[in-house]
Amino acid sequence: MNTDGGGLVLVAEHDPAVAELQRRYLAREGFDVEIEPDPARAPMAAGRSRPDVVVLDLSASALPADLYRRVAEAARPAPVIAVTGAALDPAIARALGEHRIDRPFGPRVLVGAVAEALRGGAPAGTPAPLRAGALALDPRGRTAVIGDRRVTLTGTEFDLLEFLMGNPGRVYTREQLLDAAWGPGAGAGSRTVDVHVAQLRAKLGEGNPIRTVRGVGYVLDA
Repeated sequence: MNTDGGGLVLVAEHDPAVAELQRRYLAREGFDVEIEPDPARAPMAAGRSRPDVVVLDLSASALPADLYRRVAEAARPAPVIAVTGAALDPAIARALGEHRIDRPFGPRVLVGAVAEALRGGAPAGTPAPLRAGALALDPRGRTAVIGDRRVTLTGTEFDLLEFLMGNPGRVYTREQLLDAAWGPGAGAGSRTVDVHVAQLRAKLGEGNPIRTVRGVGYVLDA
């Protein structure tokens, strides 16, 4: 097993567009990627290709725990990262091993989860909750609450806010935020950051902690 940033990743994903995004971002980090478009066939694919890690989409599976078990057996000793929907029965969640990410997720979350799984470390999807004033962010559950109000965020909005909250008081340029939330070379322009920051501010309302630094970029005030 390669633990130095490379290795073969088997991506079992039912959505072709999502699978291609995963392939692109993982390849940029030096991973070889094999796509299996039918997650139900992932046990066979894992037995054939002997990947270093499996990213297994369970969001459309009628029996996610059973599929996870069969893939884990076929891929052993490679770790399996379960990709699930946000609403998951706790009993099923307990059967999905230690590595899990919830849809929707950004490229930074995916790459981090694969890297941590390869290193055999703690799951990348379970960092500590973040706080900034009345704003609380749970990276594991990918939920945001300001005061007593739940804030609904897109995957990219969440990734952007998580990065800023994880680095409070530091000013970031638009280019740095693009790399952090969209991934290096994503092709989005700096105007995209402005649009997403404006959307975040509107959703957070009066408790919004993101401040513009004129001529530089943005900072989150803790």
